[in-house]
Amino acid sequence: MTSSEVDLEQGGSDNRRGEGATDADRLRRVIEVGRSVLSELDPEVVLERVLETARDITGARYVALGVLDESRHFLERFLVHGIDKEQQDAIGRLPVGHGVLGELITSPAPLRIADVGKHPRSYGFPAGHPPMSSFLGVPILIRGQAWGNLYLTEKDGGEFDQGDEEVVVMLAGWAGIAIEHARLYESSMRHGGELERASRGLHAAREIAQVIGGSTDLDRILELIAKRGRALIRARSLLILLRDGEELVVVATAGEVQRGSGQRIPVDGSTSREVLRRPRPERITDVRNRLRIAPELIGVTEANTGMIIPLIYRERELGVLLAFDHTSGAVFDADDELALIAFAASAATAVATAQTVAADQLRAALTAAGSERSRWARELHDQTLQSLAGLRVRLATAQRKDELEGWRSAGGEAIGELELEIANLRGIIDDLRPAVLDDLGLATALHALARRCRTDDLSVECELSPPEPVLGTDLDTTVYRLIQEALTNITKHAHARLAKVSLLIEGRQITVRVQDDGVGFDPAKQSAGYGLVGLRERVTLAHGTLSTESSGAGTTVLATFPRSSGAAVLRAG
Repeated sequence: MTSSEVDLEQGGSDNRRGEGATDADRLRRVIEVGRSVLSELDPEVVLERVLETARDITGARYVALGVLDESRHFLERFLVHGIDKEQQDAIGRLPVGHGVLGELITSPAPLRIADVGKHPRSYGFPAGHPPMSSFLGVPILIRGQAWGNLYLTEKDGGEFDQGDEEVVVMLAGWAGIAIEHARLYESSMRHGGELERASRGLHAAREIAQVIGGSTDLDRILELIAKRGRALIRARSLLILLRDGEELVVVATAGEVQRGSGQRIPVDGSTSREVLRRPRPERITDVRNRLRIAPELIGVTEANTGMIIPLIYRERELGVLLAFDHTSGAVFDADDELALIAFAASAATAVATAQTVAADQLRAALTAAGSERSRWARELHDQTLQSLAGLRVRLATAQRKDELEGWRSAGGEAIGELELEIANLRGIIDDLRPAVLDDLGLATALHALARRCRTDDLSVECELSPPEPVLGTDLDTTVYRLIQEALTNITKHAHARLAKVSLLIEGRQITVRVQDDGVGFDPAKQSAGYGLVGLRERVTLAHGTLSTESSGAGTTVLATFPRSSGAAVLRAG
């Protein structure tokens, strides 16, 4: 605070309040002021009260307080009471600690002078400076170290006396304690804010880590990052833009954003491009000029200040976080930047992990679909196509003989072959997507599947709880294909007498179990031939788990799914 920030125009009787007061009165006033300043937690208010009290209890016309710089050789601040703004402008530059003022800096002890102009270290007064003669200077000490000085001049009625010195020394002592108290409080509040911010950052990072551990749903992770990042720095809005080729795409938003995701902006020529290339964050004080794009293009209608944080994972440019306007109205500061940088590191790891898992799942889906297509192609070639080729040969032979009986015999065989191949084709269609699953639901489809797999040598039991389970379209398909593949393996390889199928829904978990009492197999050696790789990929896509146990006493295929995952499953095949 400078002298121009204080009402200095106090004159008349106010400048004579120290005149006629007894030492006891003044000491009592200093004690009262001491209690008052010790309760004050704003350092600037403490300084103002000290100046007012010093002037009041001594009758000094002019009172100043100089604050030392870190070297304790010069004054970095100089506060004045008694000189108005016009006089201050005429004087010019404030003192920095030369002359008599410097005497208290080099020798921090009380100094009383009858005529300051006659002191050996006096530099004289600059033009425009009011005349001053009597002088009293007292150091302000904090923990035994000089922190600043009180300067009093022009006592009404003559020179400053021993009583003045004693009360001002006491006042300076109170001032030192109060200033240190206020500074410690200010520091504790600042550190408390930093600890609170750090705590919020750790909490947000932990939440992201927990989500990564429990889910690889990229949309969910992005939504969480946007919400927690905005709360961490108290931004009005925060957007996540991920790189897609030569564009940045808005993929998640939080706060005051008018449009959803999907907006695209070119990377080249944008401020985000510069942030990614450095890579270093940037705080923006003028969004419209510095951002190089209209905020409305990404759904932010009002934005004055902002911050861009790069999302980098192992030198891979993922995208940026864009934050706009602190809720307090202040600009984002270095602490906000550091907090969001630390948060962005966790966010980048989460995004990269989710993207990798999504890519792996897509590859797995494509692999599973390719494997299924290859199996169908083999079945069509080895069975249907060969049968049709044989049928063509028989009909061609009958045509060459041109005998009615031969045509009748060949026609009968052709009808039988066609009926068999029609049944085979229906089986393949059911493998792709059984119509009964769409028309009548999962329960009817599973019971029909169990009936088709029953033979004279194999009994198939089907137990569903509840009897009419509702899983969702995609999860219906996954469960059906899992059971279908397991039963196909049993009929082809197990030489079993009994197969049991069970589907149980308990709370948020779905459990599917297929058991048989056959000869078993070694899953490690024969998984490919038994279709277990495709099964595992299908279950993984549904966010489920699959285990297989097999011995000479039979085989158990066990799969579990979270009930809520059905909508997210990709339909393979």
